[in-house]
Amino acid sequence: AFIAETDLLIAYAGDGATLSVNGQHIPAERPVFIPALTTINLIATQSGVRTYLAIAGGWDVPEVLGSRSTFLTFGFGGFNGRLLKKGDILNSVDKTTTISAVLFERLKNTSVNYPSWGISLRDFGPIDKKTIKVVAANEFTWFDKASITNFFSAPYLIGRQSNRMGYFLDGPVIERVKPAELLSTAVCPGTIQVTGNGTMIILMADCQTTGGYPRIAQIAAIDMPQCAQLRPGDAVYFEQIKRDEAEKLYIEREQQLQQLTTAISANFYRHYANY
Repeated sequence: AFIAETDLLIAYAGDGATLSVNGQHIPAERPVFIPALTTINLIATQSGVRTYLAIAGGWDVPEVLGSRSTFLTFGFGGFNGRLLKKGDILNSVDKTTTISAVLFERLKNTSVNYPSWGISLRDFGPIDKKTIKVVAANEFTWFDKASITNFFSAPYLIGRQSNRMGYFLDGPVIERVKPAELLSTAVCPGTIQVTGNGTMIILMADCQTTGGYPRIAQIAAIDMPQCAQLRPGDAVYFEQIKRDEAEKLYIEREQQLQQLTTAISANFYRHYANY
């Protein structure tokens, strides 16, 4: 839980938790006015692992390497480079946008208040959350046919030791037909590596930039947000698509988001410009 020491305008999204005030559910994916001295509770869900909370003006923490997030592994960024704990006080930056300022005044109330409209993430997410689209990577041909068949047909479970650096996958072992060793080469979030014992690792947001394990596949960028919500024990399946299809899906998603941004701005100024 956290306490709003002043009036706040917030928004949150993601399947890791929902917010509530005095047992009242606060809907996600829309602006929400929170009056001062309100206690907000976070209630964990079983449908995801991460929830993202935004505050009008932004969080007042130092920018490190172009980000205000926390890198726990090496203890920098965010709030003193560590997890938040009881008694911490986070401030917002007093530089709100015109839209945020108007919404704040329009929603201001003596109790929690929010509009009837919102932006549903369901309109942007896949229907089947457990099927992950991938593109064959450089070393795809290093593995035998049975292993490739298993890779695209058998379920793989997210291992318990998984974290933001990588997800260890439990499932059928991937066998090599090419014994050659691989010099360290480029990897990025979404790269699926095969270790020496035939297990696989999906590299995630905090991954390294080079690796020496052969790469069997690369997750399509459009499905990376879906991967970020996977929990240990979740079963996933992999579906192969062409590289140009993955690129097309990514471009279409970016265009959808741009259209949404334009529509929000246009509707805001149409209804609230004279507020």
